Amino acid sequence: MNNGVANQATRCFRRLFDAFQKRVKEQNPHAELHFRHVQPRNLGELPDDDVDIVLSSGGPGSPFDGYEDPWGVGFRKLMDRVVEANLRDADRAPRMFAVCYSFELAVLHFGVAEMSKRDTLKFGVMPAYVTDEGQESDYYSPFGYRLFSWEHRSWEAINLNAAKLASIGGKVTAVESHAGSKVNTGDAILGFDFAPGIQGTQFHPEADRAGVMAWIEKPEHTVQVEAAYGRILYEKMLKSLADPDRLARTFALLIPGWLTYRFNELAPARGWKPLAAPEFDIQQFDIAV
Repeated sequence: MNNGVANQATRCFRRLFDAFQKRVKEQNPHAELHFRHVQPRNLGELPDDDVDIVLSSGGPGSPFDGYEDPWGVGFRKLMDRVVEANLRDADRAPRMFAVCYSFELAVLHFGVAEMSKRDTLKFGVMPAYVTDEGQESDYYSPFGYRLFSWEHRSWEAINLNAAKLASIGGKVTAVESHAGSKVNTGDAILGFDFAPGIQGTQFHPEADRAGVMAWIEKPEHTVQVEAAYGRILYEKMLKSLADPDRLARTFALLIPGWLTYRFNELAPARGWKPLAAPEFDIQQFDIAV
């Protein structure tokens, strides 16, 4: 969904897939996994009909741009096919995880909240608060009530349509702030289990420290961060990146966990051995760049 704009997300998703593929092959030497990078917005590509797992990335841009274009209509039909297949035969149906821009498209398509333009860009290593229902989702299980991730967004999901969400079997899994917070305030919804087969987050669980540092250390971005948050908070953000319980832990466990649990749901019908839940290995996930 990056519309042909070079960014770190593609590298990060590929890094996560390669690690996942290695784990699958260790348990299932004869299983065949195929990775395909498709580009809907700029090339009009969409996943094949027989795909098992879809990781759909962030933008840039407004979620309304191209919404009715052929690629937008095709992507929304894909989401409907995923849900319909899961309702029909969940043991063999595809799964999708939607990040940032793709998350925003899902919010609009399913009508579970409003997408509103923010007055300012929100970016940085930020907390997300996992709801009680979110903590029941398997891929959030390592985090408890809070995790840290990279945010970079001009839009936000607000004004939950709880009745619509309940009608399609969804739930809110993460939010921007929690009751009584005086520091991390905001009304944005940051995570949904939208409907059977489709989960997603507004934040970037695929972001690793190397990618964030590559962004922050560009002179024009350093100025942007300091202008928005001040030098003290800029330095705190850099310190936060070195904390293994923050960004690195989310990178190591959230999407790898989601991939693992979705694989395990599909495994019995294909005769595959299930995978153990991923563990956080500090050396493997590059706490120090």
